[in-house]
This record gives sequence, structure tokens and C-alpha cells, in this order.
Amino acid sequence: MATFEELADLIRNEIVQRRQEGCDIETIEEQVEKALQRNDGLKGVELYAILHGLEGLQPEESFPYTEPCTLEDIRAQRPDGPRRMECDLTDEQVFDRIHGAWLGRAAGCILGKPVEGWNKEQIDSYLQFADALPLNDYFPLVDNHPDGLELRMADCTRGRIQYMARDDDMDYPVLGLHILESHGPDFTSRNVANTWLSRMPYYIVYTAERAAYRNLVNQVWPPESATYRNPYREWIGAQIRADILGYVCPGWPEKAAEFAYRDAVVSHVKNGIYGEMFVAAMLAAAFVTDDVEEVIRIGLSEIPEQCRLAEATRDTVAWSKELAEWEKVWVRINEKYGHYHTVHTINNAALVVMALMTGNLYYEATIVAAVRGGWDTDCNGATAGSICGLMLGADALPQKWVGVLNDRLFSAVRGYAECTISDLAKRTQEVSRKVIAE
Repeated sequence: MATFEELADLIRNEIVQRRQEGCDIETIEEQVEKALQRNDGLKGVELYAILHGLEGLQPEESFPYTEPCTLEDIRAQRPDGPRRMECDLTDEQVFDRIHGAWLGRAAGCILGKPVEGWNKEQIDSYLQFADALPLNDYFPLVDNHPDGLELRMADCTRGRIQYMARDDDMDYPVLGLHILESHGPDFTSRNVANTWLSRMPYYIVYTAERAAYRNLVNQVWPPESATYRNPYREWIGAQIRADILGYVCPGWPEKAAEFAYRDAVVSHVKNGIYGEMFVAAMLAAAFVTDDVEEVIRIGLSEIPEQCRLAEATRDTVAWSKELAEWEKVWVRINEKYGHYHTVHTINNAALVVMALMTGNLYYEATIVAAVRGGWDTDCNGATAGSICGLMLGADALPQKWVGVLNDRLFSAVRGYAECTISDLAKRTQEVSRKVIAE
């Protein structure tokens, strides 16, 4: 049984989520404040009744977006796209691309780890104090930093990095690889759920994943595991699980998006699902084209055309072409989408798109823009670095960024405590062969 404070927090987060989904919550907000003022035995009963009412709300007819949750309905609302393309890379080239994606993701993740959750102003203030603007290497660790600007994870700072430190942004590709190796291309959402329970400790999953994990323990299975008492169901957690599902589908964005859908519905709905499908499809397309804008366009072709994530992406592409400099694009993103939580899918996906567009396949510029934009910095650095790394390949990535990893990755996934990145890439290519053989 939740405490009054926990219940009130759940309700407040659910109100925010329902408002963003297009529901009318004005009356319920008033009911919540009145209920919280009670001091009698009916307080809890009233709060649970309010929560139940919130859970039954539907978007207003005036809501201008169409955001379904079944794969069939999502596909019915998506724009035209290539679905599957011919990938004419040799085996050696495919491996180089997959290896580059793993390395690019890891380096981008480490770059963002020390400032995770910081906003752009905080990041730039620290860099100015450290005399490290413009940022052209990992964050330096300095003494006597300004109040509130103490870097997290000192072992992920310049001169101290010796491997890819454990991070959920890298746990999920490892976990996804295990699922694909264990269950093959026909894996189900229930396979994903069971693998979470057997391979991922509860204390290292967060927000939507933690709510879904709790539901799974209580035998609430997908897709209900994503919706029951889970106000974080459109946050970034599913989007950071996408990468491995794109790596194994060279030239096949539709299949990558389908894999992402099966994974996402364990914990997410609507734009939470679309974020994972979008990134997976982009990665699949990145094997075939070196045009960043085309990669983004193909990613959009696998999600509903009239969803909020698609709108934010189209806005960001247009702003990037108009303004060129990422910091000017960031201002537009912040003005229109900065109201979302710092770990929401939509605003962070916009930063990834901004970094890809303005970085224009220059790896350093891409990950630096993704991280200096703030919010979920390790996630954004990882996703932008992954896509750029796949498009460039491992051999083209700067040793300054990837050499310090020493081909080592630590993970909280049971059975994968310490991995070699090159071995993960080889195993990923083996799975991709099975997927393509379909």
C-alpha cells in the first residue's frame, strides 16, 4: 500500500502525462488539492478514486494528434517509406559499421555521464570554469568547481577513462543481444519481460522500466505492464533500448521498427513506443545511405505521421537547415519542447536529431552537440554517437574518443559483467545474418 505522499506523487505525475496526451484534467486537479487537505480516514479512498478516474480518461476530440498503440494502427498512420532496402555492403563492411555503432554509442554515453540531468546553462558554466569551451574531448575534472556543478562519475572524465563503465544505456543493447540470441527474430514481448526478470536487477532500472518491472513481478504482463500505475510511459527508457534492434536489420527499417515495437510495449505507450521504433529504423537505414536527413526521414516513415514526436522531429530538421548552428537550433527546441521532463522521449529525441543534422557526420561535433544540449545527456550522446558511428564505421572513428575504451565494457546484465566490445559486435553480426535470412 502506497503512503499518502507516494500516492499524491503518482497522481501528480499521472496528471502531467494525461495533459500531454490531450486529456482534460482541470476538474481532477481541483479534486486532488481538496483530497490532499483532508485529515480523516477517507483521504486515501478519495485519492485512489481520483487515480482510477485519471486512468480512464481519453484525449479530447480537439487534440490534433493521432497516437495509436497497436502495431497495426501505427503502421496504418505512418507515411510512405522504403520498408526494406538493398544493403550491398560486404561482410567486412557490415562488421565495421556494427562495431562503429557499439563504439560510437559507448563513447557518446561516457561523454554525457558526468553531466547527466544538467541543463545547457549548467554544462556551459562548468566548461567555462574549466577553460574547456568549445568542448573537444571528454569533460575535464577540476577542483573548486562552482556550487552545484560537481561532475558525476569521475572515472568517466578526461584522462581517467579506461573502459565503458556500467550504464543502463549500454546494459540494454547487451540485454537485447541476449534476447535475440536466445529467442531469435521471433522473440515476443513476453520473452523481453521474462528476460528482464531473470537478467536485470530491479534497482538498476528506472522510471517507466521500474514501474513495468514491478508490474511484471505482480504478473501484469505486456502490454498492460506499460500502462498500470506508470506515469512515465512516454519517457526515454524505450528509446535507449532501440539500438541493437537496428544493428541487426541492415537496410530493413520496417523489421527494425517491428522489433522495437515488441520491446517497447513492455514499458511504454504512444510516443514512448515511437521513440524506440524511430531510432531502430534510423539505424537500419544508416547501413544503406550516408545522407543524414534521409536516415531521419526513413525513421519517421515507421511512426505515425501525426504524432508529437514526428512533429518535433520535422521542426528540428527544418530549424537545423535554416539556422545551421546547433546552439541556435537548441533555442528553438527549448522554446517549443523544453516543457517536457528532462528524461522525456520527445525533447531528447529532438536534441539527437539536432546533433545529427548539424554534426553532418563529423563524429566529435555530433556527440558534443548532443551532450551540451543538456537534459538526458548520456542517453542523447549514446544515441547520436551510435547512429553516427554506424554511418562512419569503426575504422573512421577518432581514437581520441574510442581508443580510451580499450575494447572493454562493464554491464549489470547477469552473465555479462565484463565484455569486449569487438566480441559484442561480432555476435551482433551473427544475429543480423539470421534476421536477413528471413
